[in-house]
Amino acid sequence: MELYNTFALLVVIAALFGYFNHRYLKLPGTIGLMVLALISSLLAIGLGKLGVQGVMTASSLVRGINFHAVLMQVMLSFLLFAGSLHVDVRALGREGVAVGALATTGTLLSTALVGTAFYYLLPLFGLPIDFIYCLLFGALISPTDPIAVLGILKEARIDKRLEIRIVGESLFNDGIAVVVFVSLFQIAQFGARHATPTVIGALFLREAVGGIGLGAGLGYVTFWALRSIDNYKVEVMITLALVMGGTALATALHTSGPLAMVVAGLIVGDKGRQLGMSDLTREYLDKFWEILDEILNAVLFVLIGLEMLVLDINRTTLLVGGVAIGVVLVARWASVGLPLVLLRRYYPFDRQTLRVLTWGGLRGGISVALALSLPDAMPRDLLVGITYVVVIFSIIVQGLSIGPLVRKLGLGTAEPDSTPAH
Repeated sequence: MELYNTFALLVVIAALFGYFNHRYLKLPGTIGLMVLALISSLLAIGLGKLGVQGVMTASSLVRGINFHAVLMQVMLSFLLFAGSLHVDVRALGREGVAVGALATTGTLLSTALVGTAFYYLLPLFGLPIDFIYCLLFGALISPTDPIAVLGILKEARIDKRLEIRIVGESLFNDGIAVVVFVSLFQIAQFGARHATPTVIGALFLREAVGGIGLGAGLGYVTFWALRSIDNYKVEVMITLALVMGGTALATALHTSGPLAMVVAGLIVGDKGRQLGMSDLTREYLDKFWEILDEILNAVLFVLIGLEMLVLDINRTTLLVGGVAIGVVLVARWASVGLPLVLLRRYYPFDRQTLRVLTWGGLRGGISVALALSLPDAMPRDLLVGITYVVVIFSIIVQGLSIGPLVRKLGLGTAEPDSTPAH
């Protein structure tokens, strides 16, 4: 019952905050929920210092939640499948090389740039740490978060070609990010001899390529099943079984469940929705996954805000976090710009596009979850605190300003998006 009570509490808080935000604040949904959760956390911390007992109970509840497990092993697959259902596969295919370059080369370059910069900057604050830990931070903070991107870009009415680059990159770069993070983690724990090119290559094949292959197989099997019947209740249940069973199978095979769900979602969303469903099934499927996506998004962003209750963030962490924001943005600019410059002949872009790609590379729950997975033997508290500062800035400041930036640069669309919101 403890797990049920915890999740019930999160849903109740999300519903209350969602109502208050919709009625009074009128911020974008996910941002408004997290802002309210942050404010509540800060108030709770203040009350705790005054000796109010109820705050200790709330803190213990939040502390008992394994954020990494909840997001990476449970929620992420649902959110990615729901988000990929409505991605334009043909548009993604036209931008495939650019998306692939941003998701792979961009992530690797950003990891190296952030890690190197931090290795030389942290001693200036009296916080010298080994280079491998700096690279670990670079790996966990470099991938853009598909949940944050999908949840916020829908409000920006961004040009469709630019949107597909940002969304496509965020959907696929978690695979390379996991390989880089796990490889660096093995080096930090056991030494470089346990992370040879052969080991890293095998890890990449198993996680990324294996995840994509599994997702393609599951997606086409699901498409065949959807096309062979016409019963919206059973068809919606099949897609739910795809995500739950597919994630469990990916875990058993040690492949990337999130990547598998992205690929499966693209196939079901393209072939399944067009060729395998009636209009009635399509309507119910869209509504089911839209509602589930909204609920899980709400719970996730409330949980990010409530994490403030249990994190140890002091003035030094805030100062270093402020510097980290600048470092991460510069690294993002360089890691986006270099691949696009090399591909400019085939995928033309201008300075305005680069600005939006840089500012629209939002960090979110995935970075927090990876940071929280670090053991206490590493400089965990420092890296978690810095990560949290960067993520809060990214979601609130970048998330709220991406729409105005798009309109200012003339890269927006006149018409609102007609696809179901995610």
